[in-house]
Amino acid sequence: MNTDKYDLEIDEKKPIISFIFDIPNILSLSGLLCTLCAIYFIITENYSAAMIGMIWAVAFDWADGLVARRMKGRTGSDSRFGGQLDLLIDIVSYGVTPAILLLSYGKFDPLFLPGAFLMLTAGVIRLSYFSTFGLADGSKYTGLAIDNNNIALVFLFLFEGMVSTDVFSVILYAGGLGLAALNVSQISTPKLSGNPVNVALLAGYTLAISAIYGWKFI
Repeated sequence: MNTDKYDLEIDEKKPIISFIFDIPNILSLSGLLCTLCAIYFIITENYSAAMIGMIWAVAFDWADGLVARRMKGRTGSDSRFGGQLDLLIDIVSYGVTPAILLLSYGKFDPLFLPGAFLMLTAGVIRLSYFSTFGLADGSKYTGLAIDNNNIALVFLFLFEGMVSTDVFSVILYAGGLGLAALNVSQISTPKLSGNPVNVALLAGYTLAISAIYGWKFI
């Protein structure tokens, strides 16, 4: 999401449903569908399928921004609506979903509630901070952008079968808290999603992750 969108003037109001037919918004909603599927598979403990949904959510998220910047004729309302849509979807994709993942893998033991809450809290604070202050120096994030949470978690889950469930639940708990701390830290991190090269690298990573987990799923 680019905070420059919020500086654009709002033109004449359009019907709510009309925004669905904007191509970047279609991509954003496709990512939301992937997230919904991921949550479903997390709850049903089909973690391989869930990981595929989680990484495709990131792929669609990065794609919508790239397409939006290259499209001509988009109005101020289109851009601002798209920015708000991205923000709300990010909360679900990178805040709610990882929290549910931790709870599900922990068999919904109450001991996992504090970790899930801290992960979700860090996510919403991170997004609120970014929507308020934007990029530092116009090119870097303050703290780790939360789309990286999904990228990291689907990689971490590749090692899930190498240790016992109890041991991996501790690893996942620690990893989730580590990501939450990075989300709200003061470290500067580069904005990766706006670069076509990075989008291409993510596409390759997404296909590789999908193939690996698809093989496990089969």
